[in-house]
Amino acid sequence: MARVLVLTADAAEELDSMYPVFRLREGGHEAIVTAPTTRAVKLVVHDFEPGWDAYTEKPGHLLPVDLAFADVDPADYDALVIPGGRAPEYIRTDPDVARIVGHFFDRDLPVGTICHGPQVPAALGLLRGRTTAGYPPLKFDLEQAGATFVDEPDAVDGAMVSCRGWPGHARFPRSSTSAPRCAADLPGPAEARCSRSHREASQWSNSGSGER
Repeated sequence: MARVLVLTADAAEELDSMYPVFRLREGGHEAIVTAPTTRAVKLVVHDFEPGWDAYTEKPGHLLPVDLAFADVDPADYDALVIPGGRAPEYIRTDPDVARIVGHFFDRDLPVGTICHGPQVPAALGLLRGRTTAGYPPLKFDLEQAGATFVDEPDAVDGAMVSCRGWPGHARFPRSSTSAPRCAADLPGPAEARCSRSHREASQWSNSGSGER
C-alpha cells in the first residue's frame, strides 16, 4: 500500500482535507498529514449560500498533524495530495513546501490537487505545459502559470490528477476525492482509477453520509 503525504495548513477546506485522508486510510493506505507545525490545523467549511456572489467560510473541525514541513523527507512517500481552501495561497511561499512539491514533480510521482490546490505547483512553475482542473476562478492564474485549464470535475495529466472541487454543478460530486484516490491507487491506468473514484464519490455524497 502507498504512503501518501497530505500537504495542508490552517484554513484548508474541510471536505477537501478530511475526506481524502479518511478515504485513503479506509483503502489501506497510509495518509500522513504535514503542515507548518505539528499542532492541529484549523479547517474551514466553504459553501455557497443564497445572496452571496462568492463562497462563504465558517470554522470547521481540527485536523491532527503528523509532522511539520521542515521534517518531511519526500523520498519516504509514494504520492502527494494538496487539498484546497485558503491554505494553498500562503503555504506556496514556504521553502520547505517548494522542496517537497518539487520532489514529486521532478520524479513524475503521483500528485493530486483539489480545488485551490493547484495554486501551489503553479507558484513554483511546475504546471507549465500541463493540463489541470481546479476552482474555476483560478483559470487565469493557472493559465498565466503556463497551464491549460479545463473546467471539468477532474483532469488527468500523466501522474498528476486535479479536481475542480465541490460543490460545482449539481451533477458533480460535492467532495473532491478523485485526486487523492487516484494518487493512492498507484498500480493500473490513472484514467480508470479516476473514473472509479469519481463514481464512488458521487455515491457517497448522494447517500447523505457527507452531510455536515
